Amino acid sequence: MIRALWTAGTGMNVQQVNLDVIANNIANVNTNGFKKSRADFQDLMYQTLRLQGTKTGSGNQVPTGIQIGLGAMLSSVQKIFQQGDYQKTDNELDISIEGNGFFQITLPSGDKAYTRSGAMKSDSEGKLVTADGYLLEPNITIPQKTLNISIEADGTVSVLVQGQSSPQQIGKIELATFANSTGLRAIGKNLFLESDASGTPTTGKPGENGMGTLLQGYLEMSNVNIMQEMINLIIGQRAYEVNSKAIQAADEMLQMANNIRR
Repeated sequence: MIRALWTAGTGMNVQQVNLDVIANNIANVNTNGFKKSRADFQDLMYQTLRLQGTKTGSGNQVPTGIQIGLGAMLSSVQKIFQQGDYQKTDNELDISIEGNGFFQITLPSGDKAYTRSGAMKSDSEGKLVTADGYLLEPNITIPQKTLNISIEADGTVSVLVQGQSSPQQIGKIELATFANSTGLRAIGKNLFLESDASGTPTTGKPGENGMGTLLQGYLEMSNVNIMQEMINLIIGQRAYEVNSKAIQAADEMLQMANNIRR
């Protein structure tokens, strides 16, 4: 009975983590460029009471043996980098990535971060930055008195400045890809950092070497499917409930054993 109490307790613990992950997905259903997470689980060690293939006293071989599982544990929480839907904004500085790749962002520390959110802004010096003021890499500076900004699919940025008759190219946006995107480390604010698991980034021109292309005037929305998350929420809730019932049943059986001598 004691084994059942602890085993069911591990089931409640992992389902609590599962609901935490689902709740974070739902909370970010309207976060631009957000990638949902999924909790993966695995079974714990087994208590072996009899090995498979053991010989009995009569010389027969035991075909299955006796192993009793001791519960479940969290194995990983991974990001699912599935493409999100697009939202048309008609904002000249809103950029979405069609396909693979990340925008490169320079943090105040000098480190480089990566994001799928293309909601860019222009600071007081005309430089393209994120909503938190982090610089887009390579740096793009919008001249004063710019009338129109054009961002091509290959990342070429051109502007039409007041008093000029034709646009001028001011820079190119580059993307970065990773061998293992799920190995990136999320730090919040729609940003990811390189890790040993992700590998080093490969940078280049959008549309080349497997990189996606850019689409101006659109934003990539969260890839959270709210209906799927609600279903997962119900499944997780019921799994948590049934594990609590197992604890209750084990407790009642222990109570019966304690009452034998009464």
